[in-house]
Amino acid sequence: MKLTKFALALAASASLLAATANAQNVLTAETGPPGTVPFTAMTTLAEIASAEKIANFQVADGQTATNSLQNLAEGKTDVSIAPLILTFLMKKGAGPYAKLGKEKGAELASNVRVLHTYGYGGFGLFAYNSASVKGWDSVKGKTILNGPPRGAALTNGRGILTLVSGADDGKDYKGIQVNWGQMAKTISDGSADGMLLPVTFPDNRITRSLAAGDMTLWSIPKAIWEGDRMQKYIKSPGTGALVFDLKTLPPQKGLTIVSEDGIWRSPQTVGAEVVHKDMDFDLAKALTAAVIKNADAFQKKAPYMATTSIATSVGLGMCGPVPVKYHPGAVAAYEEAGMTVPDCAKP
Repeated sequence: MKLTKFALALAASASLLAATANAQNVLTAETGPPGTVPFTAMTTLAEIASAEKIANFQVADGQTATNSLQNLAEGKTDVSIAPLILTFLMKKGAGPYAKLGKEKGAELASNVRVLHTYGYGGFGLFAYNSASVKGWDSVKGKTILNGPPRGAALTNGRGILTLVSGADDGKDYKGIQVNWGQMAKTISDGSADGMLLPVTFPDNRITRSLAAGDMTLWSIPKAIWEGDRMQKYIKSPGTGALVFDLKTLPPQKGLTIVSEDGIWRSPQTVGAEVVHKDMDFDLAKALTAAVIKNADAFQKKAPYMATTSIATSVGLGMCGPVPVKYHPGAVAAYEEAGMTVPDCAKP
């Protein structure tokens, strides 16, 4: 597993605390690319865990969540990001886990426990103003960058574009996929007419791509948002709603956000920091307590973290068809903090 410069620096600084920290609590972790909510959430947890002498993290970033979750379930890594839709698909042996089969998938999913949940951000259609995509009704016949080669983002991107535009990948438009690390280059080099990707506010990929020209980002139209199909969709496994007044955002030069009434509406991916069921009770409790105690630090770490709801919405996205439960140590941490954990989310 290749470690980032962040991980190496963190491990080096953390080693200075070895005399006082529990030497056994050296945890491997996998997360997404820099500049994203999952990356910031994981690396902030790593910093806080080290500072509070709970554990030392070795973080591998730029990972595909599908693979990271399976590594966690198989005991190959200690802490992982996990879009909750992936836990559902793993248990079913479906989607990116079809090769596992239902029996093996369910076995692996049963090994996963949650420390805390949070929103990854919304989804939006965006394009350069010079491009041929001019909104949701203009994607047919175009080339759309709709995610990485596999995983929750691609599944959601395809589903949302079908719901809003009635367009199916491979039939009505050409979908292209690239790894997260290549996204900004692919956006700016004109390989796609438009992009349907996870977005945050501000969004790192959009900000970098504005150097190549002004862009427009479209919210889900209100009528479609309020329709039965979209309302059902945002209640699907691992999905929630992201709704806020665009007036709360500072203006960003070169970017126009379009909504007919000034309200941003989109599905958002709900994810979690997950651990193996066999993680020590006290360690899981201490990590979760650190998240609760430092909720403000998480949400102020980067501007786009403000809408993530880390540690403020217990049970976000859990229960129903989502099969994973909290780790018993996490439940203890929430209850000691006076927070109510839904019974359906308890192990």
